[in-house]
Amino acid sequence: MKNLLLATVALVALGTTVPALAADLGAVPYAKAPAYVAPIYNWTGFYVGGHLGGAFSGSNGFNGLALGNYDAQFLGGVQAGADYQFAPNWVAGIEGQYSWLGRNNVSAVFPAGFAYNDNQRGLGSVTGRVGYAFGTALAYVKGGYAYSDHAESLTLGGAPLAFALNSSHRDGYTVGAGLEYMFAQNWSAKVEYQYYDFGNSQFITPAFLVPFGSFRNDEHTVKAGVNYRFNWGGPVVARY
Repeated sequence: MKNLLLATVALVALGTTVPALAADLGAVPYAKAPAYVAPIYNWTGFYVGGHLGGAFSGSNGFNGLALGNYDAQFLGGVQAGADYQFAPNWVAGIEGQYSWLGRNNVSAVFPAGFAYNDNQRGLGSVTGRVGYAFGTALAYVKGGYAYSDHAESLTLGGAPLAFALNSSHRDGYTVGAGLEYMFAQNWSAKVEYQYYDFGNSQFITPAFLVPFGSFRNDEHTVKAGVNYRFNWGGPVVARY
């Protein structure tokens, strides 16, 4: 009976002490979870990729003689470049690109049996580009140096003939614009228009072809491509 009485007194004392200690400690502070902020995607970094599309000849003729056609020619190629995002939505970069042309022969048949043929095999460019990023989307313009990879020939009655032009029409310029969309952290897809101009060319020899004037070598292209991006810093997250 004595032991039971002592145990009861101890429990009562403990029951009155615990609430007092809890009151002295105060309430546990509650920290509100920060609100979610969507990441701002970072376009800074290197990238490599490929593209497919079509090319449309914009050539003129030699004094009205037919020179090629305006049908679409298949193209496919590769590109690589680097971008830098700043201020904070502007993007500046540089890109190298090469496109192989599936079929792009231009030709002209002159009086007396002269026939000129130009087989354009590819288009290359090194361009700068500037764009504005809307999160995962980037609208941009580009421009710079262009290169035409082609092989040309002149025949007379079917036999090869030496000739000279005042311009190789291999070097020129290009301008374009496009839209790129980052559908994953390291992947983006793009569509773009690009114009290539390699200037005017005119025969210097043989003398019979000099009066026939000059022709322009230019191309309009439309491309769709995919890039793998080696982002330097991953997505940039806005502060709370």
